[in-house]
Amino acid sequence: MELLAAGFVYLAAAVIAVPLANRLGLGSVLGYLIAGVIIGPLLGVVGQEATEVQHFAEFGVVMMLFLVGLELQPSQLWAMRYQLAGLGGLQVVLSTVAIGGVAWCFGLAWQGALALGMILALSSTAIVLQTLHEKGLMTTHGGQSAFSVLLTQDIAVIPMLALMPLLAVTGASQGHEGSQAAHGDTEASTHGQLAHLFSTLPDWLQVVVILAVIGGIILAGRLLMRPLLRFIAQSGLREIFTAAALLLVIGIALLMSLVGLSPALGTFLAGVVLSDSEYRHELESDVEPFKGLLLGLFFITVGATIDVGLLMSEATAVVSIALGLLLLKGSILFALASLFGLRGANRWLFALGLAQAGEFAFVLFAFATSSGVLDDEITRIMTLAVALTMLMTPLLFILFEKVLAPRAQQSSTGESPKIDQRESIVVAGMGRFGQIVARLLTSRGHEVTILDHDPETIEHLARIGFRVYYGDATRPDLLESAGLPSASLLIAALDDRDKQTRLVEQVANRWPHVTVLARAHDRHHVYELEKAGAHHVERETFESALHLGGEALTVLGEHPFAARKATNRFRQHDLQSLDELRAAWAEEGVSGRYIDAMRAQHGMLAQVMQSDRKDDALSRSERGWTPPPDGDATQ
Repeated sequence: MELLAAGFVYLAAAVIAVPLANRLGLGSVLGYLIAGVIIGPLLGVVGQEATEVQHFAEFGVVMMLFLVGLELQPSQLWAMRYQLAGLGGLQVVLSTVAIGGVAWCFGLAWQGALALGMILALSSTAIVLQTLHEKGLMTTHGGQSAFSVLLTQDIAVIPMLALMPLLAVTGASQGHEGSQAAHGDTEASTHGQLAHLFSTLPDWLQVVVILAVIGGIILAGRLLMRPLLRFIAQSGLREIFTAAALLLVIGIALLMSLVGLSPALGTFLAGVVLSDSEYRHELESDVEPFKGLLLGLFFITVGATIDVGLLMSEATAVVSIALGLLLLKGSILFALASLFGLRGANRWLFALGLAQAGEFAFVLFAFATSSGVLDDEITRIMTLAVALTMLMTPLLFILFEKVLAPRAQQSSTGESPKIDQRESIVVAGMGRFGQIVARLLTSRGHEVTILDHDPETIEHLARIGFRVYYGDATRPDLLESAGLPSASLLIAALDDRDKQTRLVEQVANRWPHVTVLARAHDRHHVYELEKAGAHHVERETFESALHLGGEALTVLGEHPFAARKATNRFRQHDLQSLDELRAAWAEEGVSGRYIDAMRAQHGMLAQVMQSDRKDDALSRSERGWTPPPDGDATQ
């Protein structure tokens, strides 16, 4: 397929399938995978070139690790050392032994079984990190632990690559001769001639070169990159800075490949070195689009390269292997999570998130086959099983979000916390909005009972002196324990929009005597909360945005009095339109009639504001009127 035609097909598949998958709540990763299955095995639009495209798209993983490194300070990485060595190391060793043991029991030679165990012990960095970021789970304890294990696995690829030829020497299996061509291709694409030259060096010299390369990356990041990036930034050419960012990533990846190390590991190290640089955010914004497109392309090729013929002929074996692998690795991960103190939803997130095999398997299977460690027929079936586990991963995340996490949270909280002292005011949610409300009330001498589900927030506020309790504020039993039946006022300030509406609805139905003051995300959420039973609703950013807008008018040259007058006029008109549009929203939601009414209101506001501005200018020019100072401004 020609380059332009291939690009059109891949992009069209992504543009159509991914938004639909997101709309259905499946996530972008599953959308890309489905797109690949449609244009590959189902429609046959793409063929064998998908494998070559996949090798190119794997560079998205390298870019992703660079971005992850940029977000990690060296001190944070040092703080993770126990998880990297303990949790990550144990996961790789135990999974290798368990999977290899099962393979050996099924008759595979111990060399092949060990190679298979090592390969399948690795998880998919691309799918897991992308999904964790997408779902906002990266900062959770389970997400951080999963990241530690993925980083350890990336490092573990190095000794695995070194072990494969040794396993072949001690017990080569079949298929060696037939795979020499693939071996030659892999060698050429991965290492090249310089890599071959490196491999001919004595072992002690190879170690010296590897250490020199790692040290060179650290020193260059500390001493050379900042002046270089500053020099490029001073040119004022954005495209050159983008080119420099890509050059940095590609150069490090190439250097690491030449010495036989993981390119992803090298770029991660470079990212950590540059994490405290003043150009960190610029680098992130430049690399991010390329990373997203390449990862999307990689996921599409995973779906497109599924061998349907083999899947149909060996369906029982392939599906059994895929399910067995998920179950075996999931069990090991669950046990390790318990051993390292993960509880509740975090333990399920860790176990399900890493249970699949990863993209490194495609590379290692080719290497193992070319080395003669594994039979070609076995690798074909195992590659298909790996692809299936990757396809199932987004579904496991959905299972975690929809079923396991809510149950785990409920069981972890167990019975409702015992709240001895009950106040007449309950604040649900201590995020950026609830904290301000609670501080204002307590500063005026009111006692409040506060509910929140974030242990770190609770610990922080408790040190300050707030009375805060852990729990999901949408649980009726927790609300009852918090004293809602005898309370007079509820401040509903949850971050989650749907939970916020559900909380208001529950309180309005169960305890109608309680006055509910709620925070809304936007105008439509105001209507939803009012419908749910809130007595008063405030948009969370409305007043602060008005204040900032007034400051912007002042900066643009308007007198502070005129700016204050304009913001007051805007507030008055917005609140008026909020009332006038309520009936239209209640009848039809965000319909065409509602949009037309909003557009008309916006036009009226623009006319009023322009008229006021002309009047202000006329008053000053005709009467020489000087507005009063800002502090005395009144409408």
